[in-house]
Amino acid sequence: MPLYKQIQNDIKKMYAEGKLRDGDRIPSEKELADQYKVSQITSKNALIGLMEEGFVVRVKGKGTFIKGGAYQQKLLPGYSAGQTQGRGTIGLIMPLLSNRVELQFANWIEYYSNEAGYDLMLRITRESAEEETKAIEAFLGKGVQGMIIFPVEQENYNESILRLSLEKKPLVLLDRYLKEIRTYSVSSDNVNGACTAVDELLEEGHQAIAYMTLENTNSATDERAQGFEKAFQQRGIPIHKNLWCVIPLRTFYSEGTYEQIFEFLQQNPEITAVFTVNSVLAQLAYKALNRLGRTIPDHIKLVTFDFPDLEHVSWIQQNEKEMCRQTIHLLLEQMEGVYEPRREVVPVNLIKEHNHHPN
Repeated sequence: MPLYKQIQNDIKKMYAEGKLRDGDRIPSEKELADQYKVSQITSKNALIGLMEEGFVVRVKGKGTFIKGGAYQQKLLPGYSAGQTQGRGTIGLIMPLLSNRVELQFANWIEYYSNEAGYDLMLRITRESAEEETKAIEAFLGKGVQGMIIFPVEQENYNESILRLSLEKKPLVLLDRYLKEIRTYSVSSDNVNGACTAVDELLEEGHQAIAYMTLENTNSATDERAQGFEKAFQQRGIPIHKNLWCVIPLRTFYSEGTYEQIFEFLQQNPEITAVFTVNSVLAQLAYKALNRLGRTIPDHIKLVTFDFPDLEHVSWIQQNEKEMCRQTIHLLLEQMEGVYEPRREVVPVNLIKEHNHHPN
């Protein structure tokens, strides 16, 4: 048997026995040449043969990876066996693309995926856990190399995400993380962002500060609440929980939210400042305050997470570009065979009211 064939058979045997798995890196031409005491031309021929069969894929500057039997039928359209660089696909699952932050996430994930040589497949779950499960299964069926998931708003974490984590499939959670699951995640520094913004209001002498939030269903809303409380605790000022306006998730996407905010502000005329956890709530609060004749910033101050596109409203700016850069970096790390789950937290900025437009 020619030596190059022996190398190929050994690699396939290791795969069949489960010693090598889909996505694992295999030794380089030089490493194989040393191991089998053959010339580098022989080891190169062995790898080229495996690549032509669609068994392995070569990633420029990274090495050669098992594409696996399961992937052979699923080679991407347009991928010809002779190509030296088989570009893989990354799956991105988003709840919605309705606001600036979500659009920025989709934009920068596409940018950094493309820069790393990967195509991007997008699924939008429209805040449905069932759709999220379907999207994960669809991506697994299409043989994507890795997944980025911006989880939906819900009480419990999705079992499909749990399963991906347990099977150590390349996965990064974006913007939110699941406390019970050891997984890779990238999110903003929600605690310090909220704390800084609220501390600034306390510094100006505001104490009757309203807190407007969605029901606490994910790590981001949870951390923003912690940040709000932390600002009061640091100064030893009591928190008035009666000034918390909590919007049930089921009404958030309906007309009911505006009416609830209007009634809340009408019933609590002592409020001198309002902090909202997202720009949608900020816009609704702004509209309600105008209707009540309480102009901003003269009669009341309004501060929010994310760019609200409103005059005289300070806001906390997330660094979506950096979040996405780190997300792709963590995904590539896993695709190269490293598995060290961790949570990356990206700093945020408080943009004062007079800087109306984002840079």
